[in-house]
Amino acid sequence: MSRGSNQGRRRFLAGAAATIAGLELAMNGSTKSLLQAMGLAADSRLSALRNATAWLNSPPLTAEGLRGKVVAIDFWTYTCINWLRTLPYVRAWSEKYREAGLVVIGVHTPEFDFEHDLDNVRRAITAMRVDYPIAVDNGYAIWNGFSNQYWPALYLIDAKGATRFTHFGEGAYDESERKIQKVLGDLGAKGFNPALVTVDTRGLEVAADWDNLRSPENYLGSVRTEGFRANRDASRLGVNQWALDGDWKQSPRAVALNKPNGRIVYRFHARDLNLVMGPAARGASVRFRVRIDGQPAGGGADVDAQGNGVVTEQRTYQLIRQTQPIVDRQFEIEFLDPGVEAFCFTFG
Repeated sequence: MSRGSNQGRRRFLAGAAATIAGLELAMNGSTKSLLQAMGLAADSRLSALRNATAWLNSPPLTAEGLRGKVVAIDFWTYTCINWLRTLPYVRAWSEKYREAGLVVIGVHTPEFDFEHDLDNVRRAITAMRVDYPIAVDNGYAIWNGFSNQYWPALYLIDAKGATRFTHFGEGAYDESERKIQKVLGDLGAKGFNPALVTVDTRGLEVAADWDNLRSPENYLGSVRTEGFRANRDASRLGVNQWALDGDWKQSPRAVALNKPNGRIVYRFHARDLNLVMGPAARGASVRFRVRIDGQPAGGGADVDAQGNGVVTEQRTYQLIRQTQPIVDRQFEIEFLDPGVEAFCFTFG
């Protein structure tokens, strides 16, 4: 899920993640010299925090004020399915190691325009039980200060401001936590349980079924979509192809429904299907109905047993969670009211 990837900025392959997860910067003399030669002072990354456009859950934090503490910087945006699946671990690390000197800071760098809205971000952190400090990065200044390219991205910074570990994407939870313990131990922190955290995941936070995941993230706007078949019989869609039925407007970033009873049809192969969407007008609601292979489909956290649901806010909606066998399926969502905007399909 790098910013600008052809497959969508938030699709991150496990092999690449495992490779990057192995990168650790040990803050010895040669590494420090290299950083200085590159024009990167030891605490230059944390200095970027001064460019936050707002702070939530905390007064503003600074590189100077964080000296002497171990800091975990977690880049996220609230609709990102890859980040949502890492959240249970980040939340657990913050709670477990806070007293030992770990400061977790979530840097919310938005992807979609509506993610710039502070009310949306506030609602999200409440719903997701995020209580650690959040630096709002609407101008990408912190993102650029870290030379970051991914959601999610974890940077572990020691008490002297040196980056000791990075991990991009999902996974490597045990390795990441052991690095946290190591850096805290180097600081002299004691008293925390060395046993690794266990998490109870539900809904969007459940790890993907990677063995059966054959549908990549896909945007619906005209600029970046793949597999769109205009004016095509939906019964003839191939896997990872999709079509619109009804009175829709396709803009560069989304599709918007002008009249009731518009449908999106998508042929996919995955356990889960999620859709980033929301009402075009604040405070509006849009009813919808979901089917798989022509039959009402429940199972997703945002639909009832008959596949019915309501769009009330701009976020990621979990529409399908199916059981084995996982095969090619035809998904259909029909919106009974106009005024919905749909941005991106994700899968798990």
